[in-house]
Amino acid sequence: MQEHDRSFVRTEMVADQAPPVSDHGLLSWLRRNLFANATDTVFTIIGIALVVMIVPPLVQWAFISAQWTGSDRTVCATLAQGGIQPDGWSGACWAFVDAKFQQFMFGRYPDEERWRVYLTGFLFVVLLVPLLIPSVPRKGLNALLLFGVFPIVGFFLLSGGAFGLKPVATPLWGGLMVTLVLAYVGISVSLPLGILLALGRRSHMPVVKLVCVVFIETIRGVPLITILFMASVMLPLFLPPGTSFDKLLRALIGVALFASAYMAEVIRGGLQAIPKGQYEGADALGLSYWKKTNLIILPQAIKLVIPGIVNTFIGLFKDTSLVYIIGMFDLLGAVRQNFSDANWASPQTPITGLVFAGFVFWLFCFGMSRYSIFMERRLDTGHKR
Repeated sequence: MQEHDRSFVRTEMVADQAPPVSDHGLLSWLRRNLFANATDTVFTIIGIALVVMIVPPLVQWAFISAQWTGSDRTVCATLAQGGIQPDGWSGACWAFVDAKFQQFMFGRYPDEERWRVYLTGFLFVVLLVPLLIPSVPRKGLNALLLFGVFPIVGFFLLSGGAFGLKPVATPLWGGLMVTLVLAYVGISVSLPLGILLALGRRSHMPVVKLVCVVFIETIRGVPLITILFMASVMLPLFLPPGTSFDKLLRALIGVALFASAYMAEVIRGGLQAIPKGQYEGADALGLSYWKKTNLIILPQAIKLVIPGIVNTFIGLFKDTSLVYIIGMFDLLGAVRQNFSDANWASPQTPITGLVFAGFVFWLFCFGMSRYSIFMERRLDTGHKR
């Protein structure tokens, strides 16, 4: 047999070489993420142009030209407007926010009683933080304290009238405190009630299904403002003479019922996404309806719709500002109420107050969004190999 020439075959391994410059480093990242093709390049250039147009003037207005301290409107008005700023001056009036900060937080809650608000907030944070950390044990007890005991304690602390505490009427409540109270009650009530409504809508019992469908479709068919007006203005007309509910309580009920209808549809979407085999497997094990639902169906369904649940929570948190329509002053309402203060009447006062309120809303909504992403990643185990 003729012997083949093997001189082209390597007898030793090639030494490791550095990767091409174009595959790593800043230039590689820019090319992959911003200039991968012609379309990406065009949008990148447009985005850079928008940043250059928007960011420098915004920084100039919010920080460089801003007025941070002062006792009245003169620090935020030009000479022509009766102030001390040069003509043509344009900057944020953070002095207004500083002067009105306590009202933005507490409304007209008495100064000497605000320690009760601080204590309620401290208890809320102490109970909420461990519940949000997966590694902290005793979640059941934690949830019981946060959603069962804390509302009762918080009610007596904020309202007073018992245990030697001075009564504080809810019309004196306002600012961020009212926003957080509405959001807490709405979130705490809408999730369990939404789950029950979703299960009822999928029930095989015609009466239960009809009641849930009518409730959900009726609530979803009208705006929240209508619900708030109904709860605040029309509800007393259907009560016996001399019977009335606190205006804050009416708003709490309206917001909670409104959010629960939307939450029900989010949960129903998760229930419909569960494969039929999960139901059949639970039935084959002889589990009752409630055991099947609590142990097998709901854990999977809720995990699938975490983005929708948090989206509903964020929408609810922002919708609390609508209570201003019925004469309640949440954070946004308190800010708008102070626009009428003649001591701070200036062209820059309204926009500064609204920017402050928007930033506070963004902080809370962004926090809920980031925690939602964290939980999604932690629970995203169904399709991993």
